[in-house]
Amino acid sequence: MSSFIVEGGHPLNGEIKIKGAKNEALQVICATLLTSEKVIISNLPQISDVRNLINLLSEMGVKVNYRTPFEVEFQADDIDISYIRSDKYRKKAESLRGSVMVMGPLVTRFGCAIMPRPGGDKIGRRRLDTHFEGIQKLGATFDYNRETHTYEIKAPEDGLKGSYMLLDEASVTGTANIIMAATLAKGETVIYNAACEPYIQQLCRMLVKMGADIEGIGSNLLKIRGVEALNGAQHTLLPDMIEVGSFIGMAAMTGSNLLLKDVGIDDLGLMPSAFRRIGINLNIEGNDIRINQNEIYHIDEFIDGSILTIADAPWPGLSPDLISIFLVVATQACGSLIIHQKMFESRLFFVDKLLDMGARIILCDPHRAVVIGSGKFHCLRATDMVSPDIRAGIAMLIAAMGAKGTSRIQNINQIDRGYENIDIRLNKLGAKIIRIED
Repeated sequence: MSSFIVEGGHPLNGEIKIKGAKNEALQVICATLLTSEKVIISNLPQISDVRNLINLLSEMGVKVNYRTPFEVEFQADDIDISYIRSDKYRKKAESLRGSVMVMGPLVTRFGCAIMPRPGGDKIGRRRLDTHFEGIQKLGATFDYNRETHTYEIKAPEDGLKGSYMLLDEASVTGTANIIMAATLAKGETVIYNAACEPYIQQLCRMLVKMGADIEGIGSNLLKIRGVEALNGAQHTLLPDMIEVGSFIGMAAMTGSNLLLKDVGIDDLGLMPSAFRRIGINLNIEGNDIRINQNEIYHIDEFIDGSILTIADAPWPGLSPDLISIFLVVATQACGSLIIHQKMFESRLFFVDKLLDMGARIILCDPHRAVVIGSGKFHCLRATDMVSPDIRAGIAMLIAAMGAKGTSRIQNINQIDRGYENIDIRLNKLGAKIIRIED
């Protein structure tokens, strides 16, 4: 189990360029299955989740050509559809959450898909009902194999057909799967209560370049008129907004002067203002963000004097992936904060590690925590930790960087799933992080 040895208390100084968005990458890579022509995707992050998904598609028969480490050409013109019935495919797909989004492209283009229970972070229930119900509305049928714990999805002999649907939740990956399935379905599909995150918008824009007919991009009401076939295209990923939030958190905890380059300001939603509300000195300079953080920062109160609440919400609200970062940063602020993680009931369970570090946090229930910040007067102390998932892992790293002493974080493969060479990039800015390969 690989580890980070983190010596806390070192401020960061300099500038850092934000990498391409992980969540967008997983969507648009799956979308390359919709055409037999070449699709070129640029600004891909070099992280394990992206590499593993590319390897899965390659074994399925997709031709993969790395033009550079960050630009990849895909061509799905000779797919071995029998591969999806193999044990090898099932095991690979089970280990990767992003594999769920091959379902829509496969069933609409090839008429069938096999869906094992996908992997990913263990942060509570991550149901697939929205994916299944949406594709069923297009005419697909589902059969569950109890021996292999997989679903087999089949399109009718004459293909999927457009339909009206009201999604029970604005699931990002569910919306992505349905959009991709609808692009080649006959007739018009109307999706109401669709997710409208920037990465869904990017997926739609790429599909439009490929010849799809999509109306309402950026809203929660999408109309998709199916076409006979899609063409090739070129696409560039947006910056990763979760990486933006992570570096803001690191700068805050270490009292740093940091310039974040090319952050995609227009796609950050409420994130900058939420960080300002917990006392972060954040300035927007064009498409960059500068953090020039004082040692002491203060959490706002609501107008009536009540304790500020930070909660996740669909975009442009805060992503659930940012909540653990806000929680850690608040431990070293002056004032109190209520954290409300609405979506996942296990995402706050890393709080016990922060308590070991001396943080003053009351875990009210699986979804809510009260953070009683005491500024640098009550500095976190170093400890040993194990990363349970990507976002808790980065929160632990932020805590260790702001703590007094040297911490050890194990299972850092989880962090590597979402952050490219995070130790190397931070050490160039003044951090003291050693990677131990076990």
